[in-house]
Amino acid sequence: MQLVCPDCQTKNRVPDVRLHDDPRCGRCGAALMGPTPVALSDTSFGPFIEGTELPVLVDFWADWCGPCKMMAPHFAAAAQQLPEVRFAKLDTEAAPATGARHAIRSIPTLALFRGGREIARRSGAMPAAELLSWVRSALR
Repeated sequence: MQLVCPDCQTKNRVPDVRLHDDPRCGRCGAALMGPTPVALSDTSFGPFIEGTELPVLVDFWADWCGPCKMMAPHFAAAAQQLPEVRFAKLDTEAAPATGARHAIRSIPTLALFRGGREIARRSGAMPAAELLSWVRSALR
């Protein structure tokens, strides 16, 4: 399994059976499968999405967005319950190019990627249970 380090963007190869053994980046030592969502930027978004073989769920959000702030703890809780999916957040104010490239028209918007391609999208805040159900359904 190939995973991109959330800190230095180095691609790391991890045997599937070792994914739950707290794998670390071979370059910088950062955790590759941390239980919290990864913060992405315009620079790191492409390499992270394209280089990570696990599905990646991205929360497109902004600091001024009330529903985004309400959903943030639910997104973090879901990340801990679904370790086979990498959770990431992209602040559309800080990374406008990526938001525009992915046609983000409202926030919060969740986009699920697999193999570097978007496979599902949903806009609007939702509780953790609904979010988990939606992701599991999209991955079937």
